[in-house]
Amino acid sequence: MNMSELSLGKRRPGWLREPLLHFVVLGAALFGVDQVLVSRAGDPHAIRVDAAVDAQARQIFKDARGRDPNGEELHALRQVWLDNEVLYREGLAQQLDKGDPAIRDRVIFKALSVIEAGLKLPQFDDALLRGWFEQHRDKYDEPARFDYQEAVLPGNPVRADLEALAAQLATGKPGESEASLRVFTGRPHSNLVQSYGLRFAKAIEESPANEWRVLESQDGPRLVQLTGSTPPRPAQFETLRGVVLQDWTDTTMAEQRTGVVRSMAKKYRVTEESAP
Repeated sequence: MNMSELSLGKRRPGWLREPLLHFVVLGAALFGVDQVLVSRAGDPHAIRVDAAVDAQARQIFKDARGRDPNGEELHALRQVWLDNEVLYREGLAQQLDKGDPAIRDRVIFKALSVIEAGLKLPQFDDALLRGWFEQHRDKYDEPARFDYQEAVLPGNPVRADLEALAAQLATGKPGESEASLRVFTGRPHSNLVQSYGLRFAKAIEESPANEWRVLESQDGPRLVQLTGSTPPRPAQFETLRGVVLQDWTDTTMAEQRTGVVRSMAKKYRVTEESAP
């Protein structure tokens, strides 16, 4: 997806569904809570997930995505922290911190490396891979993509302001308007829904090409012009077999790592405070 901007007048869950360990994506250091928060004083088999963990998780999420996590996302972030804390304590129990004192993320990765050394990929054939491919087809199919422009007025314009600008732009003479033009290319339906809402995505898909229209989005009205689109294309297993094999391997090994860590977690008594 590409986007550019210029002056008219003068010519921003799937991760929730991913298996262990999100810290591979988020970075283990992101959950490197100060030792005061993860103190092992007292019972070393007791883990408390408290408000301090939630506060850090919220901030990390907000910094990355520009908004606070919802309840499901916060629950997933708590599980990431808990997985990391289990790995950290297992690493300390195996003395994997030797030569690397007080560096939490490195201890976690050392503990994970010990786990990975004992994993084994199950046998597979093309029938298994093809079935996995079909179950995850939405990842491989090429979606319909849309090119469009958005005319943006400064401030908080109401629908009437945008309709007036639409009429002006229809003449092909933007004049001295203070509006700016944002140009988007190759945006898939899922991206439109995420950015603007389902209503907007459906409307722009049904819009005639090269016509300025005011469409309602989840953040208010927007003035857009559909300039082009490409139809969806189904993926072919034969073409993508190598990619599918790698994706299946990564997912299968990640699920095995998750199973081992969650099994380890059973030796700990986890106390969770209610999320605010």
